[in-house]
Amino acid sequence: MSTSDPCSCVVDSGLAVITLHHAPHNLLGPVLMQSLLDALEQAQAAGARAVLLKSSLRHFSAGADLSLFEAATGGDEGLGVSPVQFLAALESFPLPIVACVHGVCVGGGFELALACDFIIAARSAKLGSVEVTLGINPLMGAVQRQVARCGALRAKDLSMLGRRYDAETLERWNLINRVVDDEHLEEAALAVATELANGPTLAHQITKQLARLAEDQGVTAADQEMERLQQALWNSEDLKIGLESLQKNGPGHAKFVGH
Repeated sequence: MSTSDPCSCVVDSGLAVITLHHAPHNLLGPVLMQSLLDALEQAQAAGARAVLLKSSLRHFSAGADLSLFEAATGGDEGLGVSPVQFLAALESFPLPIVACVHGVCVGGGFELALACDFIIAARSAKLGSVEVTLGINPLMGAVQRQVARCGALRAKDLSMLGRRYDAETLERWNLINRVVDDEHLEEAALAVATELANGPTLAHQITKQLARLAEDQGVTAADQEMERLQQALWNSEDLKIGLESLQKNGPGHAKFVGH
């Protein structure tokens, strides 16, 4: 991936660090969306076991590229790019993704973060679904994901008032995993992503699938698929390593290999 691309990917020791640098504010449009999907594909092909998604610019992402909306105005063909397909590609990605959020993270940028598995945010970060200020609502699944994670009451607050919220508020509302002081953000996000990269990769993949099933279709649907999804675990090298390590060294010392 060349330095002229909207994002870059570096894989080291099983961790892929994908950095957004689509100036000026990482606005989501066809170019950045495709570049990010290409970077995820590159990470997986290079043997990554987890992804850290961050921005090298002042903000994580200030939302969507407004030219998308301007082009769609008054027509019948919509945006010309499918936010739903982009969302589906992110959420079906088999590796855990940790979003490292600083600065402004609003609109499509907030939806991008919500599509990740973990959000680690700087205390000074400002986040929100601000699409209503343009006369639209979130286009990449934020409303329904907010309902699933913090309830309809909060979701309507977020998506109908169009405000920016501090990170600690959204942590309390169950939309952010962890809030840290700005100077410790990269360190904290890297620690979580590294732990995931060193974990049992297949088990993490199945956990992602079960969590998504439960969120989308309910606990019963996840229960019905659980045994089938977990079948692959019984022949995994990581299970053998985990059992042997537990017997020899006690819990928490296994060095998994990712398959």
